[in-house]
Amino acid sequence: MSDFHRFNDKVALVTGAGSGIGRATAVAFAREGARVAILDRTEAALHDTAQVIRSAGGEPLTLACDVARPEQVEAAIDRVVATFGRLDIAFNNAGVENEAAPVAEIALEEWDRILNINLRGTFVCMKHELAQMVRQGSGVVVNTSSGAGIRGVAGGAAYAASKHAIIGLTRSAALDYAAQGIRVNAVLPGNIETPMMDRFTGGDIQKAIDLEPVGRLGKPEEIAEAVLWMCSDLGGFVTGAATVIDGGWSL
Repeated sequence: MSDFHRFNDKVALVTGAGSGIGRATAVAFAREGARVAILDRTEAALHDTAQVIRSAGGEPLTLACDVARPEQVEAAIDRVVATFGRLDIAFNNAGVENEAAPVAEIALEEWDRILNINLRGTFVCMKHELAQMVRQGSGVVVNTSSGAGIRGVAGGAAYAASKHAIIGLTRSAALDYAAQGIRVNAVLPGNIETPMMDRFTGGDIQKAIDLEPVGRLGKPEEIAEAVLWMCSDLGGFVTGAATVIDGGWSL
């Protein structure tokens, strides 16, 4: 484990923890002393994340949870609280990319799939997380939006709409709960080295690199570090923020 333990005695929950940004963030929290609950659609998807956390000296709570299924979300958060007694940090990171198509060609089923997972799933997670944090009188929530949350994306209207909406949801919740000792923020990653980016580019990662003014993709660990800062005491004056971490892509 790291010698720098910002999160001793804290309980952190991470959705979409099976890979990419979610995995990197869950591992980072564990290395800094947090007790971590990792959530993904199946427990099998969490195997590698759990192994990394255990190798660093942590013992994660692994929970199968599809954020598009409200009953699974409620049950998962109840399990976290029953196991650890509280919930100090929630990183709502679960999300999916859309099938690229111009607006008039987007199937309603595809639109609903993206909004149900990315936006409704984030809302349902927040609903139950925030209720627990209100009972405690403290907590921090960080949501994953995207650089696509502040710009248009050709062929990506459903994804962009969901990520724009997450920013509005985040800022509104920040105002709802600021006086109750609860902070709510969002991170807006650009093009990051993740399985989602591999799928989105069809394996042609150079296409994504070419969009980045800095000439490279971001690393999941770079997003994780921003999330940890937002959740730490040093981020205590930050709420309602939508922090862009995208190598200049959205400029």
